[in-house]
Amino acid sequence: MPEQVTAVLLSQGDELTCGQTLDTNSSRLAAWLWGMGVTVRRIITAPDHRDDLTAIIDAAAGLADVVIGTGGLGPTRDDLTAEAAAAASGVDLALRPDALAQVQSRFDAMGRSMADTNRKQAILPVGCTVLENPNGTAPGFAINHRDCRLYFLPGPPHEMGPMFEALVAPDILARHHLTPPILVRIGVVMSESVLEKKLQGLDIPGLDTGALSVGFRASLTGNEVKLRLDPGVPAPVREALVSEIIDRLGSAVVGVGEIDSAAALGSRLAARGETLAVAESCTGGALAARLVALPGASRYFLEGATLYANAAKVRVCGVSPTDLEAHGAVSEVVARALAEGIRRTAGADWGIGITGITGPGGERPGKPVGTVHIAIAGPDGVTHRHRVHYGDRVRVIQRTVTATLMLALQRVRSASASPDSVESAPGQP
Repeated sequence: MPEQVTAVLLSQGDELTCGQTLDTNSSRLAAWLWGMGVTVRRIITAPDHRDDLTAIIDAAAGLADVVIGTGGLGPTRDDLTAEAAAAASGVDLALRPDALAQVQSRFDAMGRSMADTNRKQAILPVGCTVLENPNGTAPGFAINHRDCRLYFLPGPPHEMGPMFEALVAPDILARHHLTPPILVRIGVVMSESVLEKKLQGLDIPGLDTGALSVGFRASLTGNEVKLRLDPGVPAPVREALVSEIIDRLGSAVVGVGEIDSAAALGSRLAARGETLAVAESCTGGALAARLVALPGASRYFLEGATLYANAAKVRVCGVSPTDLEAHGAVSEVVARALAEGIRRTAGADWGIGITGITGPGGERPGKPVGTVHIAIAGPDGVTHRHRVHYGDRVRVIQRTVTATLMLALQRVRSASASPDSVESAPGQP
């Protein structure tokens, strides 16, 4: 039987506890460990204070089978990881010639002289295992304490990641009988509360409830349903589970294994050999930025126009001045005209038009801040949706972009359907 292996993640540095730097290492490590079948019990952030760090390392070793610490391995006085780990483990520090050779080799490779202060990076707890860092000057190390294996890695993500994958993960797998779970990710555009309600009472024949763990990850760009299944769950049962979830969530599903709605839209356009152009007013190019950030976007994305002034809407997309006067720039008729106009002028298969009020000012009678109109023009007509998003300016823009991508994805998926019969994605964030 697979072991139940637990871990504690420890991020070190005053820049983290002071809020100057975001701890991205822990989220990456937690995802990797989760995929290996290791359960993370704690994620702890510690300051650059020797006594605090020593106590935290000692306590963490008593909580889990594995501790992974990041940061504090540099050459400066506030890099205290080695000292604290030695104190917690009850061993001395000593200069490790093999670690010093690693540090020296990095400076040689850069054509630079090694400062004497960098010798500090090779002073490590007695009896530890040195972990080579191919992308930086700071070696990592591993040590045993309180029936726990502790790994200490440098803080820069481009150094930490390769070391975990090449050295730490294989060592964990060698020390424990782990069978990785089966992971299924389903991208959705739906609020967590609605997701929770819709996925209650999942009852799939042949699926033991203890063999399934359901989690959610929320963001402004869309949410994710994370399924973690025991490796012994048969494929037909897994397929039935995923099918049931997709049926319950309907048009809010981005895709199985597809989390980014922009990537899902782009891949479908590319597969169909179709093209897209966008005309944005209130989102100021944010939609185009999401699309072109993806590799291969030039296969389907033709152009984007940011059109704030009414005169620009008229000149670029042929929006009627009469319609602007009668309905205002934030209206269904203008959104439709933007979508049709940019599609026509770009010669694209699909055109998207967005107009709205992102705030904090600009509110009109009947048009509160957060009001947006989205239109998708395609070979079979135009679809329009009206939304009122909550939040500050940044959130309104992000939520508008997400809603637009999801509506466009639905249209491309069902291009043969009547355009105004396309279901709106429920529970838009």
